[in-house]
Amino acid sequence: MDTWLPTLITDTPQAGYELAVKLSRMSVKLTQQDAAVRDRLRAEYAVDSDALIAVSQVVATHFATVAAANGYWT
Repeated sequence: MDTWLPTLITDTPQAGYELAVKLSRMSVKLTQQDAAVRDRLRAEYAVDSDALIAVSQVVATHFATVAAANGYWT
């Protein structure tokens, strides 16, 4: 597998948040490797408020990890 995550260090909190989103997306991609299945399921969870809230929680967890790795950008 290619290295896609060389570091958790980012210049800004916004870049950290974008990295958190990427981490979340990569988790799904690595868990469900079949792109056709991911595409088919996207239509279902895109209108499921519980699924969308769950996504927000996963991103928040990743963002907390990235923020800690960056010393909360202090």
